[in-house]
Amino acid sequence: MTGGPVVGFIGIGSMGWPMAARVRQGGFEVLATDSSAERAAAFAKETGCRCTDAGELAATSDILVTMLPTSAIVEDVIGGIEERIRPGALLIEMSSGVPARTQALAARLQSRGIHLIDAPVSGGVKRAVPGDLAIMVGGDAAQIERARPVLACMGSSILGTGQVGSAHAMKALNNLVSAAGFAIGVEALLIGQRFGLEPAAMVDVLNSSTGMNNSTQKKFKQFVLSRKFDSGFGLDLMLKDLTIALTLAQETRTPAPMTSMCRELWASAAGALGSGKDHTEFARLLEMLGGEELAP
Repeated sequence: MTGGPVVGFIGIGSMGWPMAARVRQGGFEVLATDSSAERAAAFAKETGCRCTDAGELAATSDILVTMLPTSAIVEDVIGGIEERIRPGALLIEMSSGVPARTQALAARLQSRGIHLIDAPVSGGVKRAVPGDLAIMVGGDAAQIERARPVLACMGSSILGTGQVGSAHAMKALNNLVSAAGFAIGVEALLIGQRFGLEPAAMVDVLNSSTGMNNSTQKKFKQFVLSRKFDSGFGLDLMLKDLTIALTLAQETRTPAPMTSMCRELWASAAGALGSGKDHTEFARLLEMLGGEELAP
């Protein structure tokens, strides 16, 4: 896309890497930076993108993309380069963030003439590689349209959610539903196995019946029954999103007993299993409580 906007990608981790690569494949000039200089160098070698420090990226880019673990890290990184971001630039915040913090950052940047929209994603690494992510996006309609060609490189569906911060709220609520479906599904498999049902056969039945959900389709056989536990999305990140969802319930004074119980259960898994685990390893907590593993 000769003459198009320069896109600066901040954070090329397991998700940021394929997302930035897709933008490059879409014809955009892409700059990238990462806290790991070694990873940045490997990304540059593989994709042909130029990697640089965050300050130069901020000063050079028309559109900046953040794909970082938490709102606190986003605030820290942007705070360090804010004065170098050009007025009129657009920041697409694609991390899974805290809505209120996203709104506060957007207001601060707007006072300097810098626009922000939030655009978290769903689909994981598997869908990021071919550019098939679902992208939720919140913010000013004109800025969303400005971002659309870039977002279209990364996702097959771009779904507006309302004002800035609303997409981060929707992402947390999406993961709440996903986490609850995963938990009850594993529980059902353990009950069935004790009764004498084969877990893999149960998954087949669920996928042909009303119990079907994303976990029955894309997680149980692939990551739990296979014992691989390598979906690419961390248990700690799932817990972070569940905490955001519960906070939203509290802030809106919405009675949410299931949300509270779900968040507590996943927190127990994080505590029992330790940090750095894949979110599908949550199944191990229920296996530990039941005293047996799900059979392949």
